Amino acid sequence: MVKLIKVVNRDQCIGCLSCVFACARTWEHVVSPDMACLTVRRYPGTEGAFSIRVCYGCTDPDCAHACPTRALTPRDGGGVIFDSAKCIHCEDAPCVEACISKSLPWNEKEKEPFVCTHCGICANFCPNDVLVLVEAGV
Repeated sequence: MVKLIKVVNRDQCIGCLSCVFACARTWEHVVSPDMACLTVRRYPGTEGAFSIRVCYGCTDPDCAHACPTRALTPRDGGGVIFDSAKCIHCEDAPCVEACISKSLPWNEKEKEPFVCTHCGICANFCPNDVLVLVEAGV
């Protein structure tokens, strides 16, 4: 069964970025909040309110439809699979612009998207159970 990352306790987020750093360390081997497949941002003008952007795991993903080379293809059960060899490193990042949840980050260094594999490492490192890995359709 396919699994997807879900935000289940948004109000419990303390903005520690443990999820973001776990993703960046695991997949990019760096400690950088700009090199992860999810983002956590503070809402402007508020204290203790955070926006958590994770891939929705769309079954008919707009990001894949926007890719001119099919480097992004729909994954059975939701989300996308990224084939870096097919990516032409578009300057205007149509895949990022097309993402309905605005949760497809752009890798400035490689000029390609950071694509969530829904591995669950972010959820494993969240101290407040904001994120969970669930079976698709749940």
